[in-house]
Amino acid sequence: MNITIQHTINAFAFIIGGLVIGLVVQNIILTRLRKIALRTKWEGDEVIIDSLRGAIVFWFLLAGIYGAVMHLPLSPNLSTIIIKILVVIIILSVTFFFIRLTTGFLRLYSQKTAALPSASLLINLTKGVILVLGGLIILQSLGISITPLITALGVGGLAVALALQDTLSNLFAGFHIIVSKMVLPGDYIKLATGEEGYVTDVSWRNTTIRALPNNIVVVPNSKLASSILTNFHQPVNEMSVLVQVGVSYDSDLEKVEKVTIEVAKKVLKEVPGGIPDFEPFIRYHTFGDFSINFSVILRVKEFVDQYLIKHEFIKRLHKRYQAEGIEIPFPIHTIYMKK
Repeated sequence: MNITIQHTINAFAFIIGGLVIGLVVQNIILTRLRKIALRTKWEGDEVIIDSLRGAIVFWFLLAGIYGAVMHLPLSPNLSTIIIKILVVIIILSVTFFFIRLTTGFLRLYSQKTAALPSASLLINLTKGVILVLGGLIILQSLGISITPLITALGVGGLAVALALQDTLSNLFAGFHIIVSKMVLPGDYIKLATGEEGYVTDVSWRNTTIRALPNNIVVVPNSKLASSILTNFHQPVNEMSVLVQVGVSYDSDLEKVEKVTIEVAKKVLKEVPGGIPDFEPFIRYHTFGDFSINFSVILRVKEFVDQYLIKHEFIKRLHKRYQAEGIEIPFPIHTIYMKK
């Protein structure tokens, strides 16, 4: 090798030139394309442009390094080694570009449709598959046969599966939860064992639930898949709320019904979380020991809205009953004594 100063200057010129071109493409061309993309209805073009940001500069830089290597009078062996290293780096960068691209599309469409739930399990699985494919392509480009490796992985996979039964059980249970859509991130659920809250994520091992006190409950996927649970967000978020009330036996039940429904309508229209168009109703059901009992049926937008609706309804109903002379009796017992 006889590398002169002119060779060195030319090599640096290739590298700097590639870097400058990459910065120009990213800061000018990509920026303009992003402005155009923001005006289109399809949001996928923004995902593509965001995925290219950073990668474009790196690719042009690698192209400059490749030009510099080809220009320098290097020995064939050294030149081959450097080119193979560059090929490996290019494949890795393309692999990470596709990871950003696919996960970006997954997040985009999971926000727009319930058919694709946004869960870290699905995103991490996608990343893992693309990384494995990228690794196999790298090995193939280096002249390493991947057939024996795949065979060895298949045999070794049996031993790993036996050693990781619990982990794989949770993994496949997580797939079942996502595919069956029995639980989606954002749903409010309650397990038969009493745990309840909003589902925040379904990972490869467990499902994370944020309880109302803002605590985190971690449930293994296999336990969740086999558990009896109530999903308060399916089939719809809206739900009925029953409030139990009792009035004196001396009450005019027609008047009680009319007054109660009037209060319920105002609550649903004025209190956040109520369904304004819903027609509340009552159903008498029991002659109690000291009162005639009935249920008031209200409707709220989602599970947690019931607490404020009940709170306001009970306050306003109590005040209205006092104004109308409707008695809510205390628990009493009448005792007859014979002389």
